[in-house]
Amino acid sequence: TVHNFSDALTAVPLWIAFAVGRRAATRRYTYGFGRAEDLAGLFIVGMIGLSAAVAGWESLQRLMDPRPIQDIGWVMAAALVGFAGNELVAILRIRVGREIGSAALVADGHHARADGFTSLAVLLGALGVYAGYPIADPIVGLGITVAILFVLRDAARDMWHRLMDAVSPQIVDALMAAGRLPGVEEIRNMRVRWLGHRLEADLEIVVDCDLPTRASHQLAEGVRHALFHAEPKLAVVTVHVDPCGHDGDDDHSETA
Repeated sequence: TVHNFSDALTAVPLWIAFAVGRRAATRRYTYGFGRAEDLAGLFIVGMIGLSAAVAGWESLQRLMDPRPIQDIGWVMAAALVGFAGNELVAILRIRVGREIGSAALVADGHHARADGFTSLAVLLGALGVYAGYPIADPIVGLGITVAILFVLRDAARDMWHRLMDAVSPQIVDALMAAGRLPGVEEIRNMRVRWLGHRLEADLEIVVDCDLPTRASHQLAEGVRHALFHAEPKLAVVTVHVDPCGHDGDDDHSETA
């Protein structure tokens, strides 16, 4: 119970991260503060690891030093409430986190689910003790520890992807398809990354080298417009226009 209360406080750094992430960009933090969510996510992953460590340690302690459980009925009732409450919170956080694209909120949902597993361990262990098998309590606890480690693996993988600017290839494919407007001869160097729960994209489009500047700019704006409609989580799209070069000139010779 003490562990659940302390873990509920992970909502505090997550709330702070969302608040900080809304701040406008500055001359030092020119991309804004969206990464605050990822930092909160790392903290939450650490708390999931701590959940596994606590569950495993308590189980080993009970194996080495068995102690009787008093008021088993109340223990089972409290464990059932703890499991149900944590699972409901987990479902809500994971669903909303996926809807808005927040890996930190999804990780916090997995964290709540891991805490629910610890409550489930108490319930199953108490049932085993009630059936006349005192050793069931620590054995079930060790099993739940393994389950939490699987939750930890998934949460850590998701946060690693965010920190390494990884995105789903399906997002890139959808944006590439949306950007192929009439007049766009080629799309190059499409790059997409998460910044908090918002996506940023930059790309190069190749257009006819004989187009005037205004026409090239209008085409680039059309691509930006199409990408924003293709992916609602996009917050920033930067389009660089390259001339096709059919006239034989190399417009990148100075930086080649």
